[in-house]
Parts: sequence; C-alpha cells; structure tokens
Amino acid sequence: MTAWVIQMMVMVLSVFTGSSQGKRDKVLYCSACKAIVDELNHSISQVDPKKTINVGSFRLNPDGTMKDKKVPFARSETHLSELLDSVCNSMSDYALYVDPITQHKQYRRFAPRSSASTDDFPDFKNFQFDGPEASNDIKFACGQLVVPAISPAFNLRKYLISPVTAENPVSEP
Repeated sequence: MTAWVIQMMVMVLSVFTGSSQGKRDKVLYCSACKAIVDELNHSISQVDPKKTINVGSFRLNPDGTMKDKKVPFARSETHLSELLDSVCNSMSDYALYVDPITQHKQYRRFAPRSSASTDDFPDFKNFQFDGPEASNDIKFACGQLVVPAISPAFNLRKYLISPVTAENPVSEP
C-alpha cells in the first residue's frame, strides 16, 4: 500500500513540476533570434573579405614541414565564436515595436547603425520604451539562445555558416 502511495506522489509531483515551468514568450524569443541573426550578418558584412586566418593542427610533418591552411576570417568558427560572445550587448538597441495597422508586436532595432543612412531611421511613435531596463528582457532572451551555441558540443558550422532556407530550417533549441 505504501509503495502505491509513493508511486502516486512521485507521479503527481512530476506532473506539477513539469507544468510549473514558465513558457517562453514567443514574441520575445522570436524577435531575439531574428535580432541575433541580423546582428551577426551585419558584423560579418563589416569584415574585410580578404582577411584570412590559419587553421589546422600546426603539427610538423616527419619531413619537418608544416601543412598551413588559410580560410576566410568572415564566417570562420573563430570569428563566429567572437561575435557570439558579444552579440547580446547590442540588444540594448532594440525595443518593442507595435505595428500601427496589424497591432503585431515584435522587438526591432530602433538605433541606426553608424554606417546606415538617415533614411532608415525608424518612427519612434510605434516603439514602446519602458525605461532604462526595457532592453533587459531581450538581452536575457538573447543569452538564453546564445549560451547553448557557445558550448563545445554545439556545431556552429551547421547552424550559422549554412544559410537558413525552407529546405534547411534552424530548429528551436
């Protein structure tokens, strides 16, 4: 009898524990993912295409020579790792935007980039600024999305180097 009670309590606790976890805000996390991709693409486009980096094992062959392999720095694993380390810092340039026609909410970049023209300057009346800590939500969501990508087990090449298309979608973490 006590074994049955213990089993029932474990089952009930597992159900309540699983349902007590908070759900992700789809608008926030979708916007954070889009912002990450936008920031990474912009940063990659700013790199000189002629810049290369040495990759390989840097071991000497038996004859004393070393096999040297150079790859473009832009989109290299080293470059992407560096960008991922700092991509969440740029989330302070994003705020909640409400489309005036459809009332669709999403986080958008409100601060123009230094290289952008003034024609791309957004209309601020549709942005919702909730004080200096307003961007903390999207920074947190960015961190939640980027931290698994920084771990050594994550394959950066699979998700960031190949373009995202209908045939090659990026799955949700």
